[in-house]
Amino acid sequence: MPPAFSKLPYPFRMVTRALINPSQLRWARVRLGATIDEVAHRAGVKPEQLSLWEQNEGRPTFRQAQTLAQSLHTPFGYLFLATPPAEILPLPDLRTVAGASAPQPSVNLLETIRIALQRQEWFLEYLKDYEHEALPFVGRFSIEADPRVVAADIRSTLDIDLEHGQRTWEVYARELIDAAERVGILVMRSGIVGNNTHRKLDVGEFRGFAISDPLAPVIFINSADAPAARLFTFVHELAHIWVGTSGISNSTPGNGKHAEVFCNAVAGEFLVPRDMFLKLWKAHTGEIPVLVANLSRQFHVSGLVIMRRALDLGLINRDTYSDYYLTTLANFRQKESNGGNFYRTAGAKNSLRFAQAVVTEALSGRLLLRDAGRLLGVQPDKIREFAGQLDI
Repeated sequence: MPPAFSKLPYPFRMVTRALINPSQLRWARVRLGATIDEVAHRAGVKPEQLSLWEQNEGRPTFRQAQTLAQSLHTPFGYLFLATPPAEILPLPDLRTVAGASAPQPSVNLLETIRIALQRQEWFLEYLKDYEHEALPFVGRFSIEADPRVVAADIRSTLDIDLEHGQRTWEVYARELIDAAERVGILVMRSGIVGNNTHRKLDVGEFRGFAISDPLAPVIFINSADAPAARLFTFVHELAHIWVGTSGISNSTPGNGKHAEVFCNAVAGEFLVPRDMFLKLWKAHTGEIPVLVANLSRQFHVSGLVIMRRALDLGLINRDTYSDYYLTTLANFRQKESNGGNFYRTAGAKNSLRFAQAVVTEALSGRLLLRDAGRLLGVQPDKIREFAGQLDI
């Protein structure tokens, strides 16, 4: 007698369901800040079906569950847990919103920090293989130091003079970043998570972070912010490196956390020294827009940095500064291009110093092209082309 299953329709295929925890599925979606419709569209399922799964009515197949995890930017195993895992920021959270501590960090921020730490970890091993010495400026001062002294030391170490000729603040910012890379700091800049243009970083959540390390300090700048604001954030993060502290910053005016107050003071003193600024500000008798334009040319910084310095010194109120900042950010977003040179962007995302080290190791055969591509976010077969853009 033939076996019973021979009567089943051919071809017969057993469908295995993933015994995920419905509450974890809902937690992952809320954690991402996405609606049922958004997640369903990304995962290729009907919203009604996803809603039923969240309500413990039915289960997705393993393939569907894996696709859902990818769409939710959540490790697949998290969907099977009994309770949500404790997600702890690997860096001190120095952000404030309206004077209070910032809310739970987003998935995008957590992943951005994770990527930066992975790159730093690789670079540390690379430096140790070549017996590099510790950088003398990391942690050279404490946050009790005079901000003017720290600002002067940063300027001296980077070999950037206060008066450096008439140039635009964009050129000034580029020269500062290049100088920081030369002395050993990895400067990473991006407005998205990895290469995913659909995962934009939120300026309202953070503007940058610093990872202090005696061998390979890292500065990350959220380039979704207006370029004028990034300059202040960059010098703010430099101050973190000089006092040997790590942290996620929004460098918001009025942030009362001691480290942030200090780093804001250093950034202000570095870009626009107090005594000179006050003298020029008080000597001017015309309209503020004219004064701001003149001081921008004097200090080689943007009008936004001038307004920020005026706010910190009590020369304008918070509303005046906020209006100016929001206008600057809006103008930047209107002009922002979706194009650009991919390889130049990849260099900025990874830090030029880091990218050059990875590419050099790959071309020498000491690092697999596959691993180099993973570290850089570049296709392995494009590494040589990328190297040409870096002049290696």
